[in-house]
Amino acid sequence: MSVTKRKRSVEKEDLIENGDVNFSGGNSNIKGDEINIAVLLFLYTLQGIPLGLAGAIPMLLQNRGITYTQQAEFSFVNWPFSVKLLWAPIVDALFWPEFGRRKTWLVPVQYLIGIVMIIMSSSISDWLGSEDQAPSMMILTISFLFLNFLAATQDIAVDGWALTMLKRCNVGHASTCNTVGQTAGFFLGYVLFLALESPYFCNKYLRTVPEDTGLVTLSSFLLFWGWVFIITTTVVALFKHENNDTINNPQESQVKGIKDIVNAYKQLITIVKLPAVRTLALVLFTAKLGFCASDAVSGLKLVEAGVPREDLALLAVPLVPVQIIMPVILSKYTTGPAPLSLWLRAFPLRLLVGPLAAALVAITPSLLGNSGPSYSYLFILLCLYIFHQTCLYCMFVAVMAFFAKVSDPAVGGTYMTLLNTVSNLGTNWPNTLALWAIDHLTFKTCSPALSDNTCSSALEVDECKASGGACVVSIDGFYIETVICLIAGFLLLQWGRSTITRLQRLPASAWQISRVR
Repeated sequence: MSVTKRKRSVEKEDLIENGDVNFSGGNSNIKGDEINIAVLLFLYTLQGIPLGLAGAIPMLLQNRGITYTQQAEFSFVNWPFSVKLLWAPIVDALFWPEFGRRKTWLVPVQYLIGIVMIIMSSSISDWLGSEDQAPSMMILTISFLFLNFLAATQDIAVDGWALTMLKRCNVGHASTCNTVGQTAGFFLGYVLFLALESPYFCNKYLRTVPEDTGLVTLSSFLLFWGWVFIITTTVVALFKHENNDTINNPQESQVKGIKDIVNAYKQLITIVKLPAVRTLALVLFTAKLGFCASDAVSGLKLVEAGVPREDLALLAVPLVPVQIIMPVILSKYTTGPAPLSLWLRAFPLRLLVGPLAAALVAITPSLLGNSGPSYSYLFILLCLYIFHQTCLYCMFVAVMAFFAKVSDPAVGGTYMTLLNTVSNLGTNWPNTLALWAIDHLTFKTCSPALSDNTCSSALEVDECKASGGACVVSIDGFYIETVICLIAGFLLLQWGRSTITRLQRLPASAWQISRVR
């Protein structure tokens, strides 16, 4: 299921701190900015490619004999975008003025992404394993973690460049370029790749003569996009200049020192010291515990139950209009003094997705039989996804509105980014925990029965196979975890309801950093 991100940059913070709150400079007029908008869209699209591929790998691995503990280890590749605040001040402060503040980071980082992709393409097939060889999870995890770290760094640079590349009156289009471009890139790296890699999809929709392989492999896909990164980065390095940007904003040409970097981190610490922020952070850090089983595990369980992974990926296509329309519709419910009221109303509904998804996973094998999913089954699955996305966006839009409401204007960019970081981490760590816990909550037996063999270790699994038996799941940890998450979610809701109500009633002064200075 797709995750929407909203980002804030240091440049926007600088504009606010210098009193230029009306940085849009009047009505939007994209005349003269068409090429700049196209460049931004393309850069954000490139950024989404590694993210999409990182989302596709668990689907590729699910039926290759890996454990959910290994899936949990791989899920750490999603963390760099959540913790990029840790190195964002460095990217903002250190640069080569003659080359350009943003190109100093953008060009080498994108070259590195291209080189890493090309290197990975030569070995990725071996890393994914085969029927006789287990996947090399450590190498896969490290490779995609590094790739997403580079993509997150590229994101910091592009976010900053977007606000100076465009004319002041068009700065508002930067977030649109971000959303559209990154969504398009994720679609290419996730949906399109899984579809074209699948023999099932290609034989059903694209070929007249069936073949055993898809139109592309992960190796060829990485090789192609690796060269796209290198070629397009060369074009940007040679032909896209930042000279006009530094004229419009003289601060762009000023290299910041170590003292400025240290001050940026001190500012973050000052914000964290606010009691209201610490309480809000605790809510954000724990709230997603109730959803982690459905968010992180249900999709993999559906693949395990026989749903083709490309069918799951293609469900993202009809969800795109929902993702675009929902924030617009919901914005009118979050403009009042208590935007988190919508969050509280959506919370119990989103909790219901867990048992609904578990029930669908349970009946999927009997519904599919020996054939693929029927249109009626896919319709039911799509309805569940739409319900999930609606609940997710109700909570997301409400939280973003509350962040905007309480952030201290004196440090607006840093404040918003910090709250977003906590919110994203509050999503990542429960998902990783949920994947890790599945194996530990699952109980197996050796069939035909072998005394005292619970198939709980690799040695016992080998002993079971050596005796002519097979390890059979007697209790699936996914269902236990779903119940635990449901109970934890309702308990957190009881605590969070009063806490959030209290936070919404706090005066603006409770959120201002002047209180701790």
